[in-house]
Amino acid sequence: MRWDAPLLASLARTLDDRLRGARLRAVAPDFDAQRMALHFREATLLIRLHPNEAGVFLLDAAEPPPEARPLASKLRGVSTPADDRILIFSFLRVRGRPAEADLVVEWITNRHNLVLTEGPDRIARMVFHTRDGDRPVRQGQPWRLPEPQLREGRDGPVSLERWREVVGALEPGREGRRALLSTFAWTSPLNAAALLRLDPEEGWRRWSELGAIARGERDPDPVLLDTDRGLQPYPLALPGAAHRPMASLLAAIEEATRARGVEAAPTLIPASLLDRLDRHLESLRARCARVEEQLDTLPDPDREQALGDLILARYADVPQGVARVTLTDFEGAAVEVSLDPTLSPHENARARYDEAARIRRAAERLPGLVTEARTAWEAAASLRERADAGDVTADELRSALPDTATGGSGDTGAPLPYRRYTSSGGLEIRVGRGSRRNDDLTFRHSAPDDIWLHARDVAGAHVILRWPHDGNPPARDLAEAAVLAALGSKARTSGSVPVDWTRRKYVRKPRKAPPGLVTPGRVQTVFVEPDPRLEVKLRAE
Repeated sequence: MRWDAPLLASLARTLDDRLRGARLRAVAPDFDAQRMALHFREATLLIRLHPNEAGVFLLDAAEPPPEARPLASKLRGVSTPADDRILIFSFLRVRGRPAEADLVVEWITNRHNLVLTEGPDRIARMVFHTRDGDRPVRQGQPWRLPEPQLREGRDGPVSLERWREVVGALEPGREGRRALLSTFAWTSPLNAAALLRLDPEEGWRRWSELGAIARGERDPDPVLLDTDRGLQPYPLALPGAAHRPMASLLAAIEEATRARGVEAAPTLIPASLLDRLDRHLESLRARCARVEEQLDTLPDPDREQALGDLILARYADVPQGVARVTLTDFEGAAVEVSLDPTLSPHENARARYDEAARIRRAAERLPGLVTEARTAWEAAASLRERADAGDVTADELRSALPDTATGGSGDTGAPLPYRRYTSSGGLEIRVGRGSRRNDDLTFRHSAPDDIWLHARDVAGAHVILRWPHDGNPPARDLAEAAVLAALGSKARTSGSVPVDWTRRKYVRKPRKAPPGLVTPGRVQTVFVEPDPRLEVKLRAE
C-alpha cells in the first residue's frame, strides 16, 4: 500500500470525524511487529507501519494489555501538514504533565516511523525508529516537521494557464512525471501518470479536485484502485484506472489489506508474546527429545545386577583401590569390570545393584514422562495454531505461558536467562538456559555469596542456589541443586555425576573466553544421581 498527501489528508479528516473528543486510556506499542494500538474508551485504533501490513484500522474497544502505557487524555484532533505524508494525533492530557501530547505517524518513503511527543516543543518520548541525518529523530530530542516542498498549489489554486504552461511541454514518460512531481503540490507516483494522460484542461480539473479534497474544501469519494501493485485505497477515482466505490477510506484500507492476505482486524497479540510462545514450544520440543533420548539410551539393568553378582562371587579376586579389574564370569569368559577405587568390593557390588534398581525405576517412569512431554508440546502447538487464526486472546496466551521477567530496558516479554526451581528447604534454584544465558545467570542474576554449581568436565547448565547466609547451605538443598546441574548437563544419563560447587564470587570469566566458559575457584564436589523426577518435583509454579 502506498501513501501520498491527498490520501493522508483525507484519512486525517475521516479519523478526526470519527474520534475527535474520544478519551484515550493507553497506548500499546509493539516494536517487533511495528505497530501501535491506541485504546480509546470508544474504540481501538491500530496503526501498522510494516510495509507489508501498513495501514490504520478502527477496531472495537478492547481492554489495554498489561504492557500498555497509560496515557489518560482526550483527542483534540487528527491533522496532516499541507502536501506531506504525516498524520498527527493531538491529545490534551486529562491527568499528568505536560498537558499536550502528539502521536506522529510518518509514511514518508523509506522513513516510516511513529513518534510520541510531549509538550509544545514536541520532545520525543517514544520513537519506533531512531533516525540521524538532516532531520534526526531521537528520543529526548524535539521532533520537527520536514522542510516543506513549497510546490505550487500547496496553499491555494493554480490557474489553468499556469498548468498548461508546465504540463503542455511534458511527455507522459518518466521525465514528464518527474517534472510534474517537482512542480505541483498534491501530485505523487499514485496520480501523476493518470494526470499526464489527460488533455491539460481535464488534467487541471482533476488535479484541482485533489487539491480541494486535500485542503478539506470538498468531501472525498473513496475508492479502491486496481493497480499493478494490487488494490490501492484513494480519495477519488483516477482516469484510466479500474476502481470500485467504497463506503469510507477506512473500509478501503481494510479491503486492500485483506487482499494481500493480511488479517485487517487481528486479535491484538503482541509479537513479543508470540515470540514467548515460540520459545516455549521449542523448550517443550527439546524436553520431548531429551526424555525420549533418556528412555532410548537406558542401560540394561540385568547386566548391572549381573556385574554386582560377579563382584561378590569373585570377591577374593577384586583388589582394593583399583579402578578396573578383569574377572571370570560364571560361564568362564573374561569380563572387565570398572570400579570406584574409593569403595570396597562389597560397596562396589552394592553400587551396581543400586544402579540396576535406578534403571528399572527409570524404565517404569520415563514412558509416562514421554507421554506428558508430548501432550504439553501438542497443547502448545495447538495454542500457536489458534493464535495464528486469531482464535485466542492475549490474556489467554499469557495465562498459558511460563513466567517471564521484564528486562532492564523496560521491554516486556523478555525471557529470564534461567529456569526457576524451589528446593525442599524453600531455597530458590536457578538453572541456566544455554551457554550465553549461563553467563547472564552467573554474573547478572546472582549474588556474590550464592552457591554456583556445574557438572564436572562436561558441557551443561550453570546452576545458582540462592544462599544469602554465612556457612554452607543445607546438605539436602545443595544435593537437589546438584541434581539439577547433572540433569542440565550431557552427563544426565549417567548413574553418578560429580558436580562442582563454590561461592559465586569465586567464579571468574577468562578474558576472550567463549560464552558459558568460566573458571571456578575453591571448588568442592558432590556426587549425585540425575533423577528426572526431582526436576518435576522442584519445578517452580
